[in-house]
Amino acid sequence: MQVAIYGKVITDENIPYLKNLFEKLQNEGIKYLIHSPFAEHLRGSKIEIMPVGEFSSYEDMDKSSDFMISIGGDGTFLDTITFIRDSGMPVVGINAGTLGFLSNISKDEIEYAIDEIIAGNFTLDKRAMLTIETKMNLFKDANVALNDLTIHKYDSSSMITIHVYLNDEFLNSYWSDGLIVSTPTGSTAYSLSCGGPIITPGSGNFVINPVAPHNLNVRPVVIPDDNTITIKVEGRSGKFLVSLDSKYETVSDSTTISIKKADFHLNLIRLNSQNFLSTLRNKLMWGLDKRN
Repeated sequence: MQVAIYGKVITDENIPYLKNLFEKLQNEGIKYLIHSPFAEHLRGSKIEIMPVGEFSSYEDMDKSSDFMISIGGDGTFLDTITFIRDSGMPVVGINAGTLGFLSNISKDEIEYAIDEIIAGNFTLDKRAMLTIETKMNLFKDANVALNDLTIHKYDSSSMITIHVYLNDEFLNSYWSDGLIVSTPTGSTAYSLSCGGPIITPGSGNFVINPVAPHNLNVRPVVIPDDNTITIKVEGRSGKFLVSLDSKYETVSDSTTISIKKADFHLNLIRLNSQNFLSTLRNKLMWGLDKRN
């Protein structure tokens, strides 16, 4: 078995857990590749690693690895999309961050999780992704997102006007600070904090959710993910921000953005002892109120 490992900066409190991870991989005879900047960070933290190789981009990563381990929070997990893309490589997230909807393996469960994966006690949770098209090919060869696409005003100036079309049919013009187009996975991220609904994975939907709309009767809309969403923006500043998961760019308001469901998905490794509903309850702390 061979795995790829991706991570960023780790805190001192996480060092013992990372040492356990690499000792576990060595004891089980699991070979591993590691992201080059992360490898340097680990060596600087006095963590002994013995990778069979390193990678720095999608092009130089060995796609034959059985799965990728993401070490960090959900933001780190989202960054793995840049390296995986349409290769189909499964990903498991070890939570060295805070909330961790995607990186849902706790640091205390590292050895248990490796044992379960070796034993085959897991399911591949297929997560839908979205892709965007623009004339200037805005995000080059990384025009895909697992969570969401977000339109946002450029600065603290007045609101922007966002015209939205579904399959070329006009839906609405949103006077707001921005707009979120979310996948079911992203429905528990930024969209949730803006009052959007929680959508279960595999439901086949996108959520269109305005950010701080001027009209209070405007609400999030849930649509089938086989729709093509077209967005055009107007604003006094003449430009606006576009973010695609953890990537962002500044564009002019002459830009038209087309959003579709990607023709591939992300394979999220879910241990058989876990499921989306239990993760939802745990992360949102449902049921902790004694009145329940």
